[in-house]
Amino acid sequence: MLSIEDLESACNTAQRVEPHRHSIEAPELPFQATFYPFGFPAVVRTNSESVLKHYDELWGKFRRQQDTEPLRAEVQVVDSHTTTCPPEPTYRYMQPLMMCVADNHNYSMVDLECCQTKIVISRAALRHRLYAQYFILGTAACCVATRYTTPVHAGCVALDGRGVLLCGDSGAGKSSLSYACARAGWTYVSDDGSFLLNGGTRRLVTGDCHKVRFRPSAAELFPEIAGFEITPRAAGKPSIELPTADMTHITTAQTTRADFIVFLNRRTSSPPQLVPYRRDVARHFMRQTLYGPPELLSAQYRAVERLLTVDVFELRYTDLDWAVDRLQKLVREGR
Repeated sequence: MLSIEDLESACNTAQRVEPHRHSIEAPELPFQATFYPFGFPAVVRTNSESVLKHYDELWGKFRRQQDTEPLRAEVQVVDSHTTTCPPEPTYRYMQPLMMCVADNHNYSMVDLECCQTKIVISRAALRHRLYAQYFILGTAACCVATRYTTPVHAGCVALDGRGVLLCGDSGAGKSSLSYACARAGWTYVSDDGSFLLNGGTRRLVTGDCHKVRFRPSAAELFPEIAGFEITPRAAGKPSIELPTADMTHITTAQTTRADFIVFLNRRTSSPPQLVPYRRDVARHFMRQTLYGPPELLSAQYRAVERLLTVDVFELRYTDLDWAVDRLQKLVREGR
């Protein structure tokens, strides 16, 4: 910023005084790329090419499947006075804005009605890959999880074109059973995060079929993952995270139709069996994580009701092979 004396001197000598960008104004965002998170188009603009590399890791493997208006994200990379990883953010929802704030150099604001995201992230945070992608850059996908889809805490696999949602709390065994089904010839869609497409009557589900996450203890069940590096998580427990592209023994699909809902119960003393499950509990399980403007939330509730027209079961088991065989019988015989 020029002083008054500098300005007087410039004016006295007829020098041209160029307007300066104010310190609080956003920088120019010359870099742009289009990605397709969960099949939906998203345009990212930024002042740093490294941001686009992060998004390519996050969303680069997804194929376009939807013709919706693109989500838009503007990402400003700023300097900070520290090189340490920022703290875990705090989240606030003020309709229609979802805000994520870690500190004064790392925050985002998502307009769920306009499908636009503004992100500020420090160069220090970008050096912490898992943190940057999980907490800050990934917030742009909130628009997918509100306007276009209904998130369900479930793995998803398919056999003979018929999909099964594997529901349960954290640690219920969704990832292990999803992978076990895939090893047995099923199609793998997701391990513990599925997205039911809003609208329509086909109950289509999409997920991240490009990776599978295991608890470290899963190496006792699947010898082929023993020895792989344990990935530190930005949030949650450590895991072994592997790309499915390297797993030539399994088939993947980005989307399938949901025909059955199965709640997993590995903590039962009763004999292994598949029994009908309560729809009211299933409804509350799916609704409890949803948020957004009233009209979007209503669309998600309708999507849940369409999903609940399928048969809902509880799978009580301890043996993984038995569970896979029982699910196969369910899909092929309907019971």
